Amino acid sequence: MNPSTTGDQIPVVVLAGFLGSGKTTLLNHLLRRRAGNRIAVVVNDFGAVEIDAMTVAGQVGSTISLGNGCLCCAVDASELDGYLERLSRPAARIDLIVIEASGLAEPQELVRMILTGDNPRTVYGGLVQVVDAAEFDATRQRHPETDRHLAIADLVVLNKTDRVTPAEHERVLGVIGTLGPGAAVVSASYGRIDPGLLFDPAARPAEDEKIRQLSFEDLRADDDEGEDHTGEDAGERAGEHAHHPHTGYESVSYDEPAAMNPRRLMAFLDSRPEGLYRVKGFVDFGAADPANRYAVHAVGRFLRFYPEPWPRGTERRTQLVLIGSGIDRDALAKELTVCAVTETEAATAPDESAMWGVLRYVRSGPAAEEAADPV
Repeated sequence: MNPSTTGDQIPVVVLAGFLGSGKTTLLNHLLRRRAGNRIAVVVNDFGAVEIDAMTVAGQVGSTISLGNGCLCCAVDASELDGYLERLSRPAARIDLIVIEASGLAEPQELVRMILTGDNPRTVYGGLVQVVDAAEFDATRQRHPETDRHLAIADLVVLNKTDRVTPAEHERVLGVIGTLGPGAAVVSASYGRIDPGLLFDPAARPAEDEKIRQLSFEDLRADDDEGEDHTGEDAGERAGEHAHHPHTGYESVSYDEPAAMNPRRLMAFLDSRPEGLYRVKGFVDFGAADPANRYAVHAVGRFLRFYPEPWPRGTERRTQLVLIGSGIDRDALAKELTVCAVTETEAATAPDESAMWGVLRYVRSGPAAEEAADPV
């Protein structure tokens, strides 16, 4: 199952970490294993950033077209809204936007800009904080704000673990767990995490699978203009993605024909266990809202629901996928099972106030935005 749980909105992921932690190496890894997705990269930095052997000039507003199906822009934070607006236009056909923050940037401000923005075509995709395992203590000493960054991260990538002993690895993991409780933590070498933590394989017709270079001319083009596709073919990509690195993350699929009790499901979502990073799928709230199904999008502590009319001919059921690191799959499945409406409940009149907790996370105005803002 690969449901579009963000209402066709484009996830915007903030990739942060201090100088030398391996952000660009991780980004290169994602670009090479993008599973057919068109990825736009916004570089919030002043300096040279090398991506797949091509350099992005450090000038604000500079742009370069890359061969890996990504558009890379160097911007400063004040210009971010304008770039996100351009990149999210349907003509660009972007699947994911990654903002690579400067090594000295304040990621909280970038996250806040995304959460408080009014662009209906984008949605917060999480803060990924990259940490150098070998330089962890020295980085905390030089940059005390490291602790604050870890505290708000949705996903922590403990990179360069090949450079430390197993005992040191475990010690750093313990410290991160204390500083960033609730965040999923994935250990890696050379930035090799599974892209499935951040995005799903692209769902587009085979004839659209050839990835083309993008430029700002593309972003200004009308939706109906023809496109010149260049790049590798689907067969080459299939070989490229045949082998995925080990990342230590797990997923749980939940498929329930009974409707879900809104209050119990919200209690589950509000107390998501440590390490649970993403939740996506569709929820049937039954008699509490018989007209709509609810797409759910959760990343870290961010949560949003998207009500939409049930598609004609679609079987009413709840289908969820939960992704995390170090999660107890059996326990999660049991907790979700408890959220299902019992036969006795189904036979009684619905509680009109039961959906209030869910509706707090439906984007419909400033109050909803504040409720969904974890920062």
